Amino acid sequence: MTASEYLYVNLQQQAPIPLAAEFTCSKNELIVLVGPSGSGKTTLLRSIAGLHHVKEAIVKIDNETWCDHSTNCNLPTQQRRTGFVFQHYALFPHFTVAENVGIAMQDKNKASISHEVSRILSLVNLEGFEQRYPAQLSGGQQQRVALARALARNPKLLLLDEPFSAVDLVTRRKLRRELVKIRQQLDIPIIFVTHDLDEAYMLADRLFIIHEGQLLQSGQADEVISRPVNAKVARLIDQNNIFSAKVKTHNMDKGLTLLHWKETELECALDERFIPGETVDWLVPSEGVILHRVDRPSRGERENPVEGIIDECISLGENTQIIIRLSGLAGKISFAVPTHVARRNNLTEEKAIRVSLLANAIHLMKAIDSK
Repeated sequence: MTASEYLYVNLQQQAPIPLAAEFTCSKNELIVLVGPSGSGKTTLLRSIAGLHHVKEAIVKIDNETWCDHSTNCNLPTQQRRTGFVFQHYALFPHFTVAENVGIAMQDKNKASISHEVSRILSLVNLEGFEQRYPAQLSGGQQQRVALARALARNPKLLLLDEPFSAVDLVTRRKLRRELVKIRQQLDIPIIFVTHDLDEAYMLADRLFIIHEGQLLQSGQADEVISRPVNAKVARLIDQNNIFSAKVKTHNMDKGLTLLHWKETELECALDERFIPGETVDWLVPSEGVILHRVDRPSRGERENPVEGIIDECISLGENTQIIIRLSGLAGKISFAVPTHVARRNNLTEEKAIRVSLLANAIHLMKAIDSK
């Protein structure tokens, strides 16, 4: 196996829980799995750890085979060097912090266990908490104990199943920063499950989109979020402005592809993957929608202008979220503007407004049945 293939996973089955995921992971890489509830993220982690049996499974790490259906190899969980942090921590309530961590080191002598427990608790910023019980800890401190216990196994792979979901937002942000620091001291891959796209964007070396057990797209987080492969992935990463159109032509001189959308012609950045006459799905992110301001018109307003009626106008502190019903076109477009801009332009529900869809922000995708 090469350095980029330190971990190799291939999980395939139709039932009882569908899985279709094959990927590799390098030694110091942090992969984040994102998908809706019931999409198979936790099942994937449990399958790697040996807690769930998959009909066709191969898991290899650092030239060790943990399971391979073709050779009937299937090591039990205790023989797979994984550190697993569960969503609800699963700490032993009648054990102290030191005992909860030390229980993962029963193959060592007492003196070694004590020294190693102190080292790991220092790593997760829990020095001085050795004799406390879980009930005496905050949610964030319990999470750190769970992480310390996972690391106490000296794992070759760390699996984190929504480890921050049970804590408040402030604590969650702090724990994210701590994980970033801790992983710099680890020499193992990490697979992290979350629903939170902001969390995924902050932590991921690579982002994996999972739906119905299938790995739909993987890549660097900014690439996946800005260039989803299809409308299904786009919706899973919370893109709302998704439509269908036909490619009209390519203008090589201007570096543009022209779309025929309903009765409107749209310009977008040149994309020769699609041929004239082909139906495509396309999206424009919220930041690619520009309000035509009453007080200060600009040349940019000539770029893909569309008009509509404000359907929703909701102030969310510094920004105001707007959804417009498109005039003469089926569908709605959502975007946000600074709240002071919304007030200056007197934006209210049922008001007619115009927006521009920036050509360079429009992303074309192969049309599929995304339901």
